[in-house]
Amino acid sequence: MHAARLSPPPQSQTAPSLSLAHLALALACVGVMFASVAAAGAAFYEMAHRGRIFPGVRVWGVDLSGMKPEEAALALTGTFTYDRSPAFLLWDNAAQRALTPADLGVSFDLAATVTQAYQVGRSGNVFRDWAEQYQAWHSGLELAPVVVQDQGRTVDYLNALAQETYRPVVEASLRAEGVTIIAAPGQIGRQLDVSALLSTLNGHIAALNKAAVPLPVIETPPLVLDASAQAAAAQALLSQPLALTIPNPYEGDPGPWTLDQATLGSMLRISRVPEGNSARFEVTLDPGTLRAFLEPLTPELKREAANARFIFNDETRQLEAIQPSRDARELDMDATIAAINAALPQGQHSVPLVFTTQPPQVTDKATAEQLGIHELVSAQYTSFKGSGPERMQNIQTAAARFHGLLVPPGGTFSFVENIGDISLDSGFAEALIIYGGRTIRGIGGGVCQVSTTLFRAVWFGGFPIVERNSHAYRVGYYEQKTGSWQGPGLDAAVFAPIVDLKFQNDTPDWLLMETYFYPNAGQLEWKFYSTSDGRQVQVSGPIVENEVPAPEPLYEENPDLPPGLDHLKQVDYAAVGADVTVTRIVTRDGAPINAGEPPLRTQYQPWRAIFQYGPGTEGLPTPTPEATATPTP
Repeated sequence: MHAARLSPPPQSQTAPSLSLAHLALALACVGVMFASVAAAGAAFYEMAHRGRIFPGVRVWGVDLSGMKPEEAALALTGTFTYDRSPAFLLWDNAAQRALTPADLGVSFDLAATVTQAYQVGRSGNVFRDWAEQYQAWHSGLELAPVVVQDQGRTVDYLNALAQETYRPVVEASLRAEGVTIIAAPGQIGRQLDVSALLSTLNGHIAALNKAAVPLPVIETPPLVLDASAQAAAAQALLSQPLALTIPNPYEGDPGPWTLDQATLGSMLRISRVPEGNSARFEVTLDPGTLRAFLEPLTPELKREAANARFIFNDETRQLEAIQPSRDARELDMDATIAAINAALPQGQHSVPLVFTTQPPQVTDKATAEQLGIHELVSAQYTSFKGSGPERMQNIQTAAARFHGLLVPPGGTFSFVENIGDISLDSGFAEALIIYGGRTIRGIGGGVCQVSTTLFRAVWFGGFPIVERNSHAYRVGYYEQKTGSWQGPGLDAAVFAPIVDLKFQNDTPDWLLMETYFYPNAGQLEWKFYSTSDGRQVQVSGPIVENEVPAPEPLYEENPDLPPGLDHLKQVDYAAVGADVTVTRIVTRDGAPINAGEPPLRTQYQPWRAIFQYGPGTEGLPTPTPEATATPTP
């Protein structure tokens, strides 16, 4: 049996534990001792400055160390002048104004400032107080003065400043007084941005800064700021009369028309036209007033299209233009008004009217081949021997109106529509005419010689007659032997606009008419050129029936004549009445093409001679055969 060995306990493990405990206890004792000393020191420090501001505390650069509150108040009273000194310079362009914070309701709170300085290190929080006391003692502690701002007073001041600096928006103006243009410039509106300025000033006041502050102004420009250019343009517009002209005028066109400055001034219209975010004045003549001026001109400015006039050269068998074609023309009212209002601002005071145009069917460049004109298809003449100079003048003038005219295929030709104006101004003279049951002197006597010659060219050419009227009585000129005819029944009376002569070109080709006046031979010739379709014309007659003798002469007193048979004046002429029939047959290749056309029947009235005598005339004679000769209208 073995006996157990007991080892002694390891002394090396127990000894260190006892040493650490002793060290910790020692340190704790030291800490308590240090804290006790510090607390005692702090208590002593606070006791030493009881009722006084701790060392190192400054306000606005004034060292208040060790001062009692009333001493600190006294020290700060004369030192802090921020609220009473000019701290802000407000400027707006060249205008400047200085103001103090006090002007804005800012004031220095001395009691609060002193209290704030005295409370440093006395918050009641031991550690915080020791830290503040230490900071103030070690490096100093700068405190900001306590200022009080009355925001209501600040806003009131800025609102007053806004009212003072406010400038309303003013639009430029432009108006006319007679022929004078009066312009006033506009003004840019300006309004102080009170909110922005308040925010800026508050920031500077909070930091107790001094600053130069530009006024934040909101500018609002007018739509029209300057109207001087438009005023100058308007004044130039009224500087001289406006002339309206016809571009490329036709013969006999009216115009020009002139609007003087006073009239232009009364027509002036000044309107404001938007242009993006702005506007401009537009100076024009009022379209409605211009329209009222132009509308009465429209009828006289309108022109129908006129084909070129030609003659047919029998040798070359080509057409030769003798008068250029003319476009149809009508005033374009809207375009003319626009042209006037576009031209005037450019300084133009002569403005051409604007027209819509339409070319005629036949221009100057047309050829005989294009129109189907290759030969003479009808020609007739009548005699006017014995006519006086006035009657001959009228025959020549009227015949010239038809020389070179064209009749389209299938077209109906009107004598009245093509002869135009019959007046003294247009080249006609007074000669004998039949009017109101009497043969009297009137403008255009002899025109029926021309219509009768045309009628015979139509009749013997085989063209359909649309309208024909005879004279009231038999006229000697139209019964003379002339070419294809002798006797009554183939005359044609016209009296515009009621009595007309019309015929139709019933061929597929154009018909060219030529007229020739032969004064020495006393003849008028009318020619038709086209392309023959082979028609043949056979005329029979005249058959004269139911002749009625002329009534007994009529004698009537004329107070303008002197007495006596030597001054007896014949003013109308006797003619035998009769019914006359003329027939024609038109054939092509032996077949009639005018079937159904009735005979041409004319009823001529018997016509008495009329004599005039002066008051007191005795022994009026019985009219002699010479005195009752056939009349000559």
